[in-house]
Amino acid sequence: MKKIVRYLGIALAVVLVGTGGALTYVKFGLPDVGPPPALTIKATAARIERGRYLANHVSVCLDCHSTRDWRRFSGPPVPGTLGKGGDRFGPEMGFPGTFYARNITPAGVGRWTDGELFRAITAGVDRHGKALFPLMPHPAYGRMDPEDVKAMVAYVRTLKPIASQPPPSKADFPMNFILNTLPRKPDFENRPDPGNAIAHGRYLVNAAACTDCHTKQVEGKPVAGMAFAGGVEFNVPGAVIRSANLTPDAETGLGRWTKAAFVARFKAHDPARGYVPHPVGMGERQSVMPWTMYAGMTESDLGAIYAYLRTLKPVRHPVKTFATPATAKQPVAAN
Repeated sequence: MKKIVRYLGIALAVVLVGTGGALTYVKFGLPDVGPPPALTIKATAARIERGRYLANHVSVCLDCHSTRDWRRFSGPPVPGTLGKGGDRFGPEMGFPGTFYARNITPAGVGRWTDGELFRAITAGVDRHGKALFPLMPHPAYGRMDPEDVKAMVAYVRTLKPIASQPPPSKADFPMNFILNTLPRKPDFENRPDPGNAIAHGRYLVNAAACTDCHTKQVEGKPVAGMAFAGGVEFNVPGAVIRSANLTPDAETGLGRWTKAAFVARFKAHDPARGYVPHPVGMGERQSVMPWTMYAGMTESDLGAIYAYLRTLKPVRHPVKTFATPATAKQPVAAN
């Protein structure tokens, strides 16, 4: 999930309201990211497998684009719903409107060209050039290796078609205007050599859009000095969940974690190793992080992420990662 505050860029909107011509341009002249590339992606077995890995365990596209079972810890995808869309993100969760994840199975995007899907993922516009709200973190995906994006497109084409038509998303004012300014042309980079653990870890952290949930924002902009320091709130029935501090601060972050402990934390939730998410009742400890999906990453990739996170500036920021309404406003404690 990407939590975007309700009043992103309100000053810009006020200016635009006072200038009809500029307002018209923003509403109808933007976004301007260029036409979709002329692509025909060859669906090789290796490319599909790479896409499966990325879409399920790194970029976790199937997290928001499936039905999640919130009766169990971390809301694992319900079998048989992969890609059907329909996940709702509304004002009660802090969003400037009501947004729905789209059906990305062939029943939903089967008429899209490969280039249109590629552009949507990396630039944030649909096949008609309409801006997509960055719940799908297209700014991050636009910094991936084009080959990895092509792999995800190839994989999505293999999903079982599911007849599902989620409601259209609707942004509130002024986001309905500002939304058109958010898509951007991609700034691709090559995937680093996995042998360079720090560079590879940085690439994976971007591909997983970790900063979206682990960096506080005010009016849509990251708070200075708080990169990866956690504390982003997610309201769920009966509880408040906050993201953890991922910086290497010894007291409030990952400073005392070993690589083995970091990797084990993920692998403890791996269904391939027999993990079954336990039932969670109202007010019991829950997590919005899709642990069962990230757990499918290789130990090598998880180790690279750990190596990169160790290079971040330590930020002392105690975070109480879970609270019920009765305790949500109590002083936070270290993780």
